[in-house]
Formats: sequence, structure tokens, C-alpha cells
Amino acid sequence: MPPFANGSTVTLLRPTSIELCASELATNALLHGVSPGREFAVRLDLMDDLVRLEVRDSGDGQPEIQHADESSCSGRGLFLVGELAADFGVDHHVVGKTVWAAFTRPAAP
Repeated sequence: MPPFANGSTVTLLRPTSIELCASELATNALLHGVSPGREFAVRLDLMDDLVRLEVRDSGDGQPEIQHADESSCSGRGLFLVGELAADFGVDHHVVGKTVWAAFTRPAAP
């Protein structure tokens, strides 16, 4: 790692699949699922063999995987979630929805 002028260094970390999917689902909630003045919530649920990521918003739309072409600047997020997560889906509520993704936890050593 190259040092900064003050001699300190920075270690760059690759985001995990969970972090990448959390960022994608939260961004989707902001762009497509939350009315102005409303909020969204992110939840991680740690189970014995899974980690479940949930993003709840007040929108009533149905998220769908897009088939973006090579020149598109957007439209790949849910495709990435589908590729990185063991499973994902949408739970609809009276108001809003929860988009979730489940990730398999590695076995403890």
C-alpha cells in the first residue's frame, strides 16, 4: 500500500456479497420505493445457517430483474442480488414491501 504524505496507509477492503446487496437494495428503496418524506429500513437477521438481509420501504411496486444491455448505466442491481444471494424475493405488506436476500453462512471451523 502506498503511504499518504503523513506516513499512514489505507487497507482497501472488498465489499462482501451482503454489503453489496445491502447497498443495492437500499439504493433501490430510495430511488423507487420511498415517497418523499418517507423512510426505509434495513434489517439483518442472523440464523444458524443463513443471513437474511431485508430492506422495507413504503412503495407498492414489484421489483423485477432487468435485462440491461452493455451500454446501459443502470438496471443490473437485482440481477447482481440474484447472482450473489442463495435466494431473494419480495414480501408485500398492507403498506409497502420488504425486498429480502438470503445468504448461506459458512460452517464454523
